[in-house]
Amino acid sequence: MEKKIFWAAFIILGLAADLFLPLWWALAATIPIAIFSWWLAYRSDWF
Repeated sequence: MEKKIFWAAFIILGLAADLFLPLWWALAATIPIAIFSWWLAYRSDWF
């Protein structure tokens, strides 16, 4: 279950970054998005 939540959050936030940020900002935002998605899925105890 956590894996699905991680990938869903990563894809949704990544697409949002691609749509709303310039290319280099979207690329730079990938690492923080990955960290937040990992925290959301595995460490937050919400799911």
